[in-house]
Amino acid sequence: MDAVSPLDEMVDGAGGFRPQWRSLLGALADLGREALAERAVLLDRFFADEGVTSLLANPAAPDRPAAWRCDPIPLILPPAEFDTLEAGLAQRATLLEAVLQDVYGPQHLLAEGLLPPALVHANPAFLRPCRDPVAGRAGPLLHLYAADLARAPDGAWRVVADRTAVPTGIAHVLENRRALSRHMPEFLRARDLRQHGPFFDIWQDALQRLAPGGAGGNPGVALLTTGHTNPLWFEHVILSRELSCALVEGGDLTVRDGVLYLKTLRGLQRVEVLLRRQDGRMMDPLELESSMAHGVSGLLDAARSGAVKIVNDPGSGFAEAPGLAAFLPALAPRLLGEALLLRGARTLWLGDPAARALVGGDLGPWLVRRAVDGTVPSVRPATLDAAARAALLHRVLAAPQDYAVSEVLAPSVAPCVGPAGLEPRPVMLRVFLVFDGSRWRALQGGLARVMGSGTLSKDVWVPAEEGAAIQGPGGLVVPALAIRRTSGDLPSRVADNFFWLGRYLERLESAARLLRASGSRLARPTPTPRELAELKSLSACLVRAELLDPEVAEGGATGLGSRPLARALVQAMREGGPVLGLVGKVSRMTDLLRDRLTGEMQLALHHGLRDLAALLRPGPAAREEAQGLEQLAEASHAVLSFAATVAGLAAENMVRGGGRLFLDLGRRVERAQAIVAELARVLDQPGAASQPARLEPGLRLALELRDSVITYRSRYLTVLQAAPVLDLVLADEGNPRGLAFQLATARDMLVDLDGDAGSPLAAAADQLLEEARGMVREVATATVQAEAAMRLPPRLRAMEGAMAALSNRIARRYFTLLPAAHSLGPAAPGGRLRGAA
Repeated sequence: MDAVSPLDEMVDGAGGFRPQWRSLLGALADLGREALAERAVLLDRFFADEGVTSLLANPAAPDRPAAWRCDPIPLILPPAEFDTLEAGLAQRATLLEAVLQDVYGPQHLLAEGLLPPALVHANPAFLRPCRDPVAGRAGPLLHLYAADLARAPDGAWRVVADRTAVPTGIAHVLENRRALSRHMPEFLRARDLRQHGPFFDIWQDALQRLAPGGAGGNPGVALLTTGHTNPLWFEHVILSRELSCALVEGGDLTVRDGVLYLKTLRGLQRVEVLLRRQDGRMMDPLELESSMAHGVSGLLDAARSGAVKIVNDPGSGFAEAPGLAAFLPALAPRLLGEALLLRGARTLWLGDPAARALVGGDLGPWLVRRAVDGTVPSVRPATLDAAARAALLHRVLAAPQDYAVSEVLAPSVAPCVGPAGLEPRPVMLRVFLVFDGSRWRALQGGLARVMGSGTLSKDVWVPAEEGAAIQGPGGLVVPALAIRRTSGDLPSRVADNFFWLGRYLERLESAARLLRASGSRLARPTPTPRELAELKSLSACLVRAELLDPEVAEGGATGLGSRPLARALVQAMREGGPVLGLVGKVSRMTDLLRDRLTGEMQLALHHGLRDLAALLRPGPAAREEAQGLEQLAEASHAVLSFAATVAGLAAENMVRGGGRLFLDLGRRVERAQAIVAELARVLDQPGAASQPARLEPGLRLALELRDSVITYRSRYLTVLQAAPVLDLVLADEGNPRGLAFQLATARDMLVDLDGDAGSPLAAAADQLLEEARGMVREVATATVQAEAAMRLPPRLRAMEGAMAALSNRIARRYFTLLPAAHSLGPAAPGGRLRGAA
């Protein structure tokens, strides 16, 4: 195997450019080198802000995958050449389907010696519970197929690897095209391309046809993911949107009486087609080696009975075994009656004595792979030192049946944007196909990976021929759908995440209000006695919200420790502080709900959170106290602006029900709990009974924290009394910052959720509302209002605990299908954790 020069995708070897590139070259020349480099930077920023990178879980985590990148220069394939690839890969997918049907059915290939048992029984992806030797398997076992290809120096494409388990990368294809459409419009105007849209129409139609009984009843289709911690979570989100199917996790599903259901708020909703995006070995803990965290007990039994169709089949990963490729040329005539149209890279299974004799003792010219496990990286012996090569040869000779070797290809090169301009880089092509029920159909284009570059990729273009017919799925006859306006189809996990997104958003806003109020008082040269009293109350509120250490709070309230208090408040907003921690929790909830948020709301959350994180991570610390407090005020204002933006978008962009209902319910519960907790602390003024004037700072602070100062003045001018203040804060249902509004709104939402005006949860909220009204009545009718107000803190703290109990009841009613995974917050009175689920 002598080394040969790789073929160039753009240059024809005779000093000219290949025809498919010529129209692009004109646009490239008009753009210029500097502008092209700038566009490459814009593309990287696009993926960081809106594309694949922004969908990765925990973007700040140090161990997160590297950012995906797209080169501005596409890989262009002639239409005729791509059609040839499509035909060859369609035949290969048909062959692999036939192999899978035999291996999981009668196993004639094993009996006839056409497949060695060592390649089947030792394969970790061969799932014995999936086999039916009597009746055979109901097809197709393969629904989506992808192949990795490299163009050899002779100009022919070779299949390097088959992807039959969970073919990935389709979302990258869509994002790459979207990025180039936005930032390289000159290129796309240069010529018409075959579009991606028809492929997804065909795919969606094919999924519906796979349902038991066909698609006539609008079947339930779901995409199964392991969750947002999966590095390919972004792809799962995008695919679920493109295919209009539910995005679910194992905990969202249950099998009852042999039927698969999605657990929703109003009951079980049947799932008839499950598009899996997780390892087949994790599907069913009852029959496979998996955990309950991701699997669904009884799922394989439901699939065997025909109640649900899983695609690709859990056992389809068997066909990815590298050693299997050595037998496909001989299996094609046996199973299809024809030779392979598209050759693979030459592969030898070393369990065959003839193959071992051919290789001899020299592995240097080959690529060594595990024969039955395609997930193990290949080894290039020529790149190893002598000791490592000898050790590898020893392992291979000790267990030759465990290894396969394949020829080393020199992939073709394509132009990429580099520091010095355009430079040739080797590329690998991935093409995707879906089975529409009668034949395999290819995504018109694909994904090109730039070898040796980490995550750099290319969009793959197939120019459209003039007059070409638009391909799409055949029409489906679907009965008229019943009108539905309920919110009950929301999975419990999603409702739980919306509820906690609302709570964390409210905690973040409340923290900003407390810090702003405290910072404004500390910024004054000499705090007055009234301001010191207010600082004491604010410090108690900050301690309760876990924003301030109790010892610092005690010193700051005397005025002698104002500087340490100021430093502590500034630090609360900085790196490692609790406010940035809340930003992280909101970010995590946003990641979990990516598939449920509108584009505008997701972008607002993503950009807003990114900007907040940048603002809260300043470089050098403020040199002076005043500068630090100014930074505190700026950060508080930014947080409040962000919270207002999100609230406005939720009100205007989200349908009134479902996710928005739980988002709002979470905010109402959290805000109500904060109102009574803060009011209990600001009213707790020693000596107020004998000197009513001492209660005045607490009353002013109660109005300020509820953003109700202007409303109070418009009603009562400058006269400050306990009953009017408490009425506005506790009992006025028209005040969106008051307690009564929160409880009345929560009550109405709980009635809507239960569909019953006598809902026990709604009754509990109503009882709390009546308690708040009762407190205001007692103060209003008291001879000395200050005395009556001073007696309220114990009752307010009891109400805080009752609200925590209501939150627990909501969690048990709607979210107990899932393990708790949220920050529970400070302890409520009586030792109960605030917000515990």
